[in-house]
Amino acid sequence: MANSNSNSKGTLQKLVFKILKATIKGVLFYAVYFVLWMFISPVSELIPGFQQMIEVFVMVYVFLMIVGELTSGTIFQHFFNAAKSLFTICYFILSLNGGIWGMTFQDVDLMVDLRLFLMIAISLSLLGFAKSVLQGINYMSEKAEITRI
Repeated sequence: MANSNSNSKGTLQKLVFKILKATIKGVLFYAVYFVLWMFISPVSELIPGFQQMIEVFVMVYVFLMIVGELTSGTIFQHFFNAAKSLFTICYFILSLNGGIWGMTFQDVDLMVDLRLFLMIAISLSLLGFAKSVLQGINYMSEKAEITRI
């Protein structure tokens, strides 16, 4: 009886620690975004919809990061980390229109080729995706060894 009470207390402490850790990570990530936004905000006046695009990305990324932290120690952590990497890839491709970005500003057509930046960002996100997949495989193989022994 006393053993189950102390076990539930330990589980509750782990859960509170996970929630605290996820909250701190989310707040720190949002604080970094907020500080960086002070430097990027003059650009948002020139590009229509830029602020909304960045804010949606930050909200979804922070959500996936928090859910990944809450599920740490399970296989779902690796699923959410992989989803975060895939979201980053898809969001960059969709928001940058495949790397060619253009706008009209007072009778001047401006076209910017961002394919190199897009390629670098996608490559880094693919490395994060591969890391998540390999960590998930490692987690499952460790679980299989424990159950086999």
